[in-house]
Amino acid sequence: MQHHDMLVFVEVRYRRKQDFGGAVASVTRSKQQKMIIAARYFLLTQPQFAHYGARFDVIAIDKHINAPINWIPAAFLVN
Repeated sequence: MQHHDMLVFVEVRYRRKQDFGGAVASVTRSKQQKMIIAARYFLLTQPQFAHYGARFDVIAIDKHINAPINWIPAAFLVN
């Protein structure tokens, strides 16, 4: 997704049950690393976006609690 001069890589997580912490908790460090690798690959193969900043958002949906969609901008940082 593009927001002004920022590329936004979005992970959407859905959980029917909260047995393992719900949708937000399912974005583990391992999952974050996979997202970072995918974003780096995208930027390497799409040089027209090289000058853009990037951030990682998470959209979390938990059916079991009938909660609204939880959109977390800049959910984690890249070191």
